[in-house]
Formats: sequence, structure tokens, C-alpha cells
Amino acid sequence: MELNPKLAKWSVLLPVIAVFFWSLNIVVTRYVAEFISPVSISFYRWFIAFILLTPFVWPQLIRQRSMVVQHWKQLAVLAAFGMVLYQGLSYSAAHYTSATNMGIINAFIPVFTIFVSIFILKEWPNRFAVIGCIISFSGLLLVIAKGNFANLVSLGGHSGDIIMIFAVFFYAFYGVFLKKWQLKIPLFTSLYVQIFFALLYHLPFVLWLGLDRIDAQNVGSVLYAGIFPSLVAPLVWIMAVQAMGPNRTSVFMNLMPIFTAVIAYFWLAEQWSIYHTIGTVLAILGVILAQRKPLLVLEK
Repeated sequence: MELNPKLAKWSVLLPVIAVFFWSLNIVVTRYVAEFISPVSISFYRWFIAFILLTPFVWPQLIRQRSMVVQHWKQLAVLAAFGMVLYQGLSYSAAHYTSATNMGIINAFIPVFTIFVSIFILKEWPNRFAVIGCIISFSGLLLVIAKGNFANLVSLGGHSGDIIMIFAVFFYAFYGVFLKKWQLKIPLFTSLYVQIFFALLYHLPFVLWLGLDRIDAQNVGSVLYAGIFPSLVAPLVWIMAVQAMGPNRTSVFMNLMPIFTAVIAYFWLAEQWSIYHTIGTVLAILGVILAQRKPLLVLEK
């Protein structure tokens, strides 16, 4: 895709906007935890996105139905990891930890992806990746321990962080499966079918636990979750990838902990401590180092 030269200088704003929407969603997740159950907001989120996408994607889905049928199992797996396990556990974690911690833990997705790639793609990390992972994990432990590693002994006080770590771990599977299968299905067709499977996965939980009512306290959060992080952010992110390339674009994900912390500070009055700063710096440094490629030594 060729970007209009007049708009090229503004392309840097695209990934910033996408990351901002995702960061704000983390804070919204924490805020609304008091007003709606994890199952309810997760189901409503994907139901709203499904309804909004239907008139635009349905004609395209009909034309590409043979391709979708061919890959429905892969799409079902992607929905399970990316939309149900990751997002569902995130909504659960919000009941027990801060939005600031959730944002920092999200920054470890690239590190978890390296580990998952070992088992699924048989891709072994180079020395930079190993060192980067060690640095990042030290930052993660520092955040969970609230600046004092002795606090790690009392695991009961870190249940929300642990749930969020599992959520991020499952999302790493989502990214690795995308790379492994490299499905040639248009973005929004793939997203639409994944949302359909996500709704199916929610049904047993909805029937068992029921749905909370949408009211004045949670309606804004539900609508935001169903529109901006689910539909608008992915579209803007894809535009950024097309304009700037995947490698340059991916660097902007490192802004998520910072955006989340700033929004949570002003909205939820969450405090930013020195251990958050050190943990975030270690996480970002580790991720950058882990993505570094070793120099090739040319034979003379």
C-alpha cells in the first residue's frame, strides 16, 4: 500500500492511536470491574463488535466462504486464545490488581512469545533473546513484588498479577499460531469469524453464570470495549503496518505500560512508584534486546 506523501509524516500517529485505545481499554477494564462481571463484559464486548461488523463483512464472508471453511479449525483456536482466554482472564485479573500492573505485564507479550515459539515453531532464541528475557523477567518480578522480592513469598497478595501473566501467556500462543499458519484470509473476515467462535465459547459460561444487566454505570465501558479496542484499534494498527512496516510499528507497543499508567493515574488515582519505573524500563530494554538479531560473520 502506497501512502500519500502528504500524509506520510503523520503515519507515526497511527500506531500511537492504536496503542492508546488498547491502553485505555486496560484502564476501562479495571474501572468497570466493580460494575459488571468478567463473563458479562467479555460477552457484550464481542457481541457488539459482531453486530457492528456484520453488515460490512457478511457479503465478503459469503464470497470467501470456501476459504473460511478450509481454515475454520485454525480460526476457532485463534478465537479461544486471543479473545476468550486472554481477554477473559484480563477481565478477571482486573478484580485483584491495578491497571498499572496490567499494562506493565502486557509489555511482556514479546518475551512470552519467544518461549512459546520454542515449542511450536522450534525456533530457538539467540543469546540476545535469552539475555533480554532474563532482564524482562527480573522487571516483571520486581513489579509483582512491589519493589521487594521478599514479598513474592506471599503469593496470595499477587493473584491478580498471576492471572494477568496467564492471560499474556495465552496471548503469546495467539501470536505464534498466527505466524505458524499465516492464513491468507482478509483481516476483517478473519476477525469476524473469530468473534463468532468467541461468542460460542462464551455461551456455556453465560448459561451457567448469567449476564449482568447493562446499566448507567457500565454501558459506557461496554460500548467502548466493543468498538474502539475491538474494531478501531486493529484497523488503525493495520494501516500503520502498511505505512511503516511491521518492525517499526511493533516498537510502539512499548508505549502501552506508559500510556496505561498515565491514564490510570489521572482517572483511577493509581500511584506510580519507583518499582513501576524500574520494572517498566527493564521490560522495555529486555524486549528491545530480545528482538535484536545477531550480526552475520561473512567468510573471507
